[in-house]
Amino acid sequence: MSDGLFIGLGSPDKAGGVPQTLNLRRANRHGLIAGATGTGKTVTLQTIAEGFSARGVPVFLADVKGDLSGIAMAGSPTAKNADKLVARAREVGVTDYSYADNPAIFWDLYGQQGHPVRTTVSEMGPLLLARLMGLNDTQEGVLSIAFKYADDEGLLLLDLGDLQAMLAYCADHASELSARYGNVSKASVGAIQRQLLQLETQGGDYFFGEPALDIHDMLQLDEKGRGYINVLAADKLMQSPKLYATFLLWLLSELFETLPEVGDPEKPKLVFFLDEAHLLFEDAPKALTDKIEQVVRLIRSKGVGVYFVTQNPIDIPEDVAGQLGNRLQHALRAFTPRDQKAIKAAADTFRINPDLNVETAITELKVGEALLSLLQEDGAPGVVQRTLIAPPRSRLGPINAKERAIIQSISPCAGRYDEAIDRESAEEILAARADAAAAAAAAEKAEAEAEKAAAAQAKLEAKQREAELKRQAREAARPSNLDRAMQSATRSAASSVGRQVANELGRAVFGGASRRKSSGSIAGQLVRGILGGLFK
Repeated sequence: MSDGLFIGLGSPDKAGGVPQTLNLRRANRHGLIAGATGTGKTVTLQTIAEGFSARGVPVFLADVKGDLSGIAMAGSPTAKNADKLVARAREVGVTDYSYADNPAIFWDLYGQQGHPVRTTVSEMGPLLLARLMGLNDTQEGVLSIAFKYADDEGLLLLDLGDLQAMLAYCADHASELSARYGNVSKASVGAIQRQLLQLETQGGDYFFGEPALDIHDMLQLDEKGRGYINVLAADKLMQSPKLYATFLLWLLSELFETLPEVGDPEKPKLVFFLDEAHLLFEDAPKALTDKIEQVVRLIRSKGVGVYFVTQNPIDIPEDVAGQLGNRLQHALRAFTPRDQKAIKAAADTFRINPDLNVETAITELKVGEALLSLLQEDGAPGVVQRTLIAPPRSRLGPINAKERAIIQSISPCAGRYDEAIDRESAEEILAARADAAAAAAAAEKAEAEAEKAAAAQAKLEAKQREAELKRQAREAARPSNLDRAMQSATRSAASSVGRQVANELGRAVFGGASRRKSSGSIAGQLVRGILGGLFK
């Protein structure tokens, strides 16, 4: 097929063989590259990625072992494996074989071996974050409430600091939020916060922030019309398998939500290789597995082909494996019962070739050999063929630091993502609100204390005024010295006059001395008493 992507020569033991080509119009129907370690999966991936790039199809692939970066440099006739590559090209009928480089953009979540790849917490969403942190259903519900409240309040969740601040707010206002959104327990909030701390130690703080990746930067063509090969440095990332798996699923989801519907285009808009694909499904809850299946099933209509690369084909759930039309199976080893089960499962998925015992062939394949079943023009799977894989034209093995730096400097994304941006978001806004609330509370407390002090002072002054008035009243009621002297003199004079009058009256009333003697004393006393009382 002239417009197909040549992968290798099928049935090499027969005269002429059968060229195995991947139909570009069916390349968005996804695929599987499987095989044991050391059987040639990485070289096969490199060959296919080169073919897509040469035909104007951008590619994304994860470099989990650090040896795919050589795809950016042309191979060399002086390389130690050069003779084998030339011999293989000749063996599969490639007459125009020559070394060639490919346009490449290097990416790295940690920003060390490529442009940083960032997304915001909001774009990641609670479902994938819950998967990333291993939350249970209750904790995931609380996380969803935090996202909902942030959305309702217009609070941007950009990095992990924003999410931590949002969770702290939820814990402080648990009663209020529970009445509005549903139960928010402080215990669940605390569990989420502890998981966030672990995520930070795994490098999650590098991944969340701005500037966020513009997915269109992974869909670029160079000046020659070749698709850029986006190489993600994943050797360090693989040490955090949850972060790696969640990143890949987020990237697929982002592609699905961003790209328009195109149906079945003449060639894919992007081909996505998921190396170590089993990490996507290990310990994944059913809800997440369903999400992966949904994305894989629907993203085909966006013109994106997804190719799972894994050691064992049974690592892929059946619902997902059923979406993979193009299959490349490298050798498997029947060392364990699980290996034997995998061999049988792999053999049963191929369209039968009466001339080939698939179960036997899977265990006999050499390095660089694979069983291929590719979709035909009408969408039907081709008959399985034992195939020699064509060699790549780029370098096998990694590039050095100097070469990487040069490629980075001429990257179309140079300068766009290298410096992080920290704009005002939930963390800053909530901190400002807390400061304002604290200031208002302090002002209110100070005002209350001032009012209390003023009231106490007023009460004290009132008591002092009352005491002064009482004192003044007492002073006013108490006679002066002069008054007392006059009163005393008046009483003395009155007493003297009274006695004198009484004596005179007694003499006048009772007469002589003898009679005065007998009765004057009684009458005198009476008169004096009466007169004394009058003059007091």
